[in-house]
Amino acid sequence: MQQNWDIAAATSLYNVDRWGGGYFGINEKGNVQVFPTLDERTPVDIMEAVAEAQAQGLTFPMVLRFHDLLRNRVETINRAFASAIEDFKYQGVYRGVFPIKVNQLQEVVEEIMSAGAPFHFGIEAGSKPELLAALSVHEDPESLIICNGYKDASLIQNALLGTKLGKRVILVVEKIEELQQILAVSREVGTEPWIGVRVRLNAKGAGKWALSGGENAKFGLSTSDLLIASETLKAAGLAHCLKLVHFHVGSQVPDIGTIKRAVREAARFYAKMLKLGHQIDYLDVGGGLGVDYDGSRSAFDSSTNYSLKEYARDVVWNIMEICDDEKVAHPTIVSESGRAIVAHHSVLIVEAFGSIEKDQEAAVEAKAGDPKLVKNILELKSSLNKQNRRETLHDALELKEKAQSMFDLGLMELDAKARIETVFWQIARKIVQLSAGMKYVPDEIKDLGVSIADQYLCNFSVFQSMLDHWALGQLFPIMPVHRLNVAPDREATLVDITCDSDGKVSKFIDLQDVRDTLPLHRMQAGVPYYIGFFLMGAYQDIMGDFHNLFGRVNEAHIYLDDDEDCGWYIEETIEGSTIASVLNMTQWDEAELNRKMKAQVDAAIRGDRLKPAEAIRMLNSYERALKGYTYLQLNGGVTNGGSK
Repeated sequence: MQQNWDIAAATSLYNVDRWGGGYFGINEKGNVQVFPTLDERTPVDIMEAVAEAQAQGLTFPMVLRFHDLLRNRVETINRAFASAIEDFKYQGVYRGVFPIKVNQLQEVVEEIMSAGAPFHFGIEAGSKPELLAALSVHEDPESLIICNGYKDASLIQNALLGTKLGKRVILVVEKIEELQQILAVSREVGTEPWIGVRVRLNAKGAGKWALSGGENAKFGLSTSDLLIASETLKAAGLAHCLKLVHFHVGSQVPDIGTIKRAVREAARFYAKMLKLGHQIDYLDVGGGLGVDYDGSRSAFDSSTNYSLKEYARDVVWNIMEICDDEKVAHPTIVSESGRAIVAHHSVLIVEAFGSIEKDQEAAVEAKAGDPKLVKNILELKSSLNKQNRRETLHDALELKEKAQSMFDLGLMELDAKARIETVFWQIARKIVQLSAGMKYVPDEIKDLGVSIADQYLCNFSVFQSMLDHWALGQLFPIMPVHRLNVAPDREATLVDITCDSDGKVSKFIDLQDVRDTLPLHRMQAGVPYYIGFFLMGAYQDIMGDFHNLFGRVNEAHIYLDDDEDCGWYIEETIEGSTIASVLNMTQWDEAELNRKMKAQVDAAIRGDRLKPAEAIRMLNSYERALKGYTYLQLNGGVTNGGSK
């Protein structure tokens, strides 16, 4: 256990002051707290929020959504651009849009649109379902609806319906063939379209989503395509309908240099297209504004080497400089920064319900008749010190291997093998402790530290709640949400409850590198242990995979309120998926399942394998289970609502 442990030490260990952005901290009770508006006078203690959610019937895993934090992110991004525009005396304005693909949940989208109303903040859609949702929630005639992605006649028709309703709907051409279809449908509908073009830049991003941009990108028009589009619109007498130039350099761009190069190249395209005779009003710099997940403030994939303020200033300045050089008007700036808006507002809370430890603390002694290896490894343990720790490791490994060979040949019993392995892991733990804090730690000892780490069993599914971590190696801040006034005394990885070996988290954030283990507290029998997964609001809510049919998790939506004694309240709870609902997604009908089970139970009664009263109880249990939560019901939870 660390000496001189305090809240500052906990904050430093988990880098909360770095990735938290002022939204997260640790209070004197050792609980993580949230400052949804960055005001330290209005904290929300996560453990108190969890307790209130449980009182309202929710069980774990659960997501806590902080709506005031979501609003704060919308306001912060808009004000950052407004400040840059004012500072540089830029002659245009900012009109951001929220890309609905980042989080399509109705409560989230509606909150963003409400918070963005004073800034004429719009919405971006990349599919027909997203467009139909966007049309319904969009009410501001000055804000935009941007339609990205490949399009068919139905999507175009509905976009033009929005135009007829007085909305500023821009259809972005992703491939040259789409332009002819847009023009044909617009003639049928009798409405001139607002058209944008996505340019395929030479510049491309870095990191996990680098292939979103560059010459080989999935979307976008080449320079030749742009000229064809220009001539096509002129021939149709619709040159004035080209309203927007758009590009996308990739999601979670870690390096500001990438953004600068892309913005300058796109601004040059805007200026040249304007000079071709088009009335272009908007330059859309796409997404890419990153989130500093690890707090390192570097160009690492899970970080950013720039702030929001720097991002806004660089976008504004570089567009202005190119436009002034080309002697063209400054366009209205559009960005599609979804990740930076929604990531912080969502926290996943899971319950660890067990641990697998290799180094048992049990005392081991040699017994009469034991193989000599038992005595040898006990002597190694007793003579271990800082000076001989590496030599001891090599000798212990040799003894462990010899024990395995003897067991394979039938020359060693289980009891002796078990005691040798127990002592080996005790030696390993001691060697790691003796090496802690040294300037140089050999790789074999570093690897040993990973090998002896515990595995904490957690009631959640990586595939449902952390798909980007499993598929792309995306890192998220993870830490206990309580007991932080006590030093953690274990190193662990996290495993979920799916029956898949990939259902684990074994990479964690760190300022210097990626950690292979996470510092946690030893679990106490009968005492719940809660772990928080932070910055989870972007993509993870909607991209989950139903592996093992674990469905969506329970949610609690939290709002600040001065009239409440604690300063906040849970406005709404949303129950996660029931077993019946996820089975229905794979064509299993609830009524049919019940019918088949009843037929089997009736047959068991007729065959005297079940008594009628017992059979009824079993059927009722089966039917209740279908209506229950897909995750484990720990600590007495028995229904989807988690009744205690």
